Amino acid sequence: MVGGSARVPGAMYLAGEAALRVGAGKLQVVTTDSVARQLAVALPEALVHRSEEAPSGDIATYAADDVCELADAAASVLLGPGMMRPDDAEALLARVLPRLGDQHVVVDALGSAAVTADRACLHHLTNTPVLTLNPSEIAHVLDVEEDEVRDDPVKASTRLSDDARAVVLCGGSGKVVAAPDGRTWRITTGGPGLGISGSGDVQSGLVAGLLARGAEPEQAAVWGGWLHGHVGDVLAERVGPVGFLARELPAEVPPALAQLSR
Repeated sequence: MVGGSARVPGAMYLAGEAALRVGAGKLQVVTTDSVARQLAVALPEALVHRSEEAPSGDIATYAADDVCELADAAASVLLGPGMMRPDDAEALLARVLPRLGDQHVVVDALGSAAVTADRACLHHLTNTPVLTLNPSEIAHVLDVEEDEVRDDPVKASTRLSDDARAVVLCGGSGKVVAAPDGRTWRITTGGPGLGISGSGDVQSGLVAGLLARGAEPEQAAVWGGWLHGHVGDVLAERVGPVGFLARELPAEVPPALAQLSR
């Protein structure tokens, strides 16, 4: 996993725990110098690699060599949680993405700045990548109004999926998954409580973790989105429809998976 910034130190923690809770196995994290030490203590299961920061507080572009070295043996690579500056995210991913090939790749949140700059930046990947984006981020990539995406998320997600040759998981009040072959899914779990900050980081971690377990991209996106919504429903029932925290979501995943298995 690659991301985080001095201003959003918890994003990688949320994504990392979610991936582990869904069964990813072994976790490696590349994050900024100011975040790495705290993250290593908070998430002791992970190998945490410290990278120097750009002036913005995001990961410096010249961390690309370290990212690619760690990603070389990874089954799944998540790029983007907690990145705050589109320019810095685009610059880093422009150096990382061309050097990835056989891994499953998930691009989250502002990592999509690379797709905004070059819709073909993911075309070379062996496995179909996954974009985990909210309607605002999809609108930015497509250069359309956000209301256009919210009014017809299937149309917008399908268009982006076709352009980027990626599975698109569109978050929001009604989740949609679109695959490059034209198939689409609607996910009906989840409620307004999932609108809390950090919730999207959990969802991207779930998708990356399912890919690491061997799920196909469409399957990982659909089940990651469904699990994210389902555990939100569990907490909404126990705590209240709003007011539960993103950090409470990952712990609900293993019981949900056990229940499904039964």
